[in-house]
Amino acid sequence: MTLNVSRRSLLALGAGLGASTLLGGTAQARAPKLGTQTPYWHRFILGDAEVTVVSDGPLPLGDPSGTFTGVPKEEVKKMLADNFLSPDNVVLEQNSPIVNTGDKLILFDTGMGSSKAFGPTTGRQQKSMKEAGIKPEDIDAVVLSHAHIDHIGGIVGADDKPLFPNAQVYISQTDFDFWTDEAKLGSPAKDFVVHARKNLLPVRDRIVFFKDGQEFLPGVQAIAAPGHTVGHTIFMVSSAGKSFAFLGDLSHHSVLLLERPRMEFSYDTDPKQAAESRVKLLTMLAANKTPVMSYHFAWPGYGHVAKAGEGFHYYPEPMKMNL
Repeated sequence: MTLNVSRRSLLALGAGLGASTLLGGTAQARAPKLGTQTPYWHRFILGDAEVTVVSDGPLPLGDPSGTFTGVPKEEVKKMLADNFLSPDNVVLEQNSPIVNTGDKLILFDTGMGSSKAFGPTTGRQQKSMKEAGIKPEDIDAVVLSHAHIDHIGGIVGADDKPLFPNAQVYISQTDFDFWTDEAKLGSPAKDFVVHARKNLLPVRDRIVFFKDGQEFLPGVQAIAAPGHTVGHTIFMVSSAGKSFAFLGDLSHHSVLLLERPRMEFSYDTDPKQAAESRVKLLTMLAANKTPVMSYHFAWPGYGHVAKAGEGFHYYPEPMKMNL
């Protein structure tokens, strides 16, 4: 059989299938795959202030069974799967807001720093800040929700030198005293104490202690939320009539600890007290429709909580672009 292919029919076929494929060549995409992602920062306006959220990178906790307790593990896994999340590996984010009030540049929490206790994906806060155009030496205040490793780990570098050379550091005295206590180096909390001492003691002369209810920086008010640690604190951040609450570790997970707020979390110093603080403060924030930012919710961690049955539901705020 003779196949008669005209030039016109060849061109027509080539338009549909790719002439190079027809002639034995390899078809190529119009552009190469880039393999890159957007920088790990997000910026928005709060009243007269500018807020830049920077990430310290994902923090994987692994199987939830030993971490989220007080509820049958099968139920925990089902809650995750029903929300299209892995039932076998809980991954938290680490979202730090940097608030530019016009007079001060205020960073909330500092990530894991050089520690790789939770794997290699953490410790990028300094990189995120650079991507966002913020220099560490320009930070005036570092505000700490508590002294756990993933919140104070980035105060000093691997060389033990302060990463924010011009900043005062704000923390509750009860948390500072608890986690820098040398006597606890022989306790199960040893690793946390080691890292708290490594990061907090070199800046001891710059530390300022705040009290519950105090507006210790312009537009930043401390609200005690004990349980996760003895001095765990959340913060109401306000500017020109607009506010949001930085939740720290009031809730580590937007599904598990919101839908079941009395579920316990193994890293809590006092799980029962932590659950009481969580229910009390989330109820207040939901009733007042106050926007929230959670350190560990999915990037960038900003949205609202609303009452839902015996628990709460988290509604992420759309990420708006400045055009």
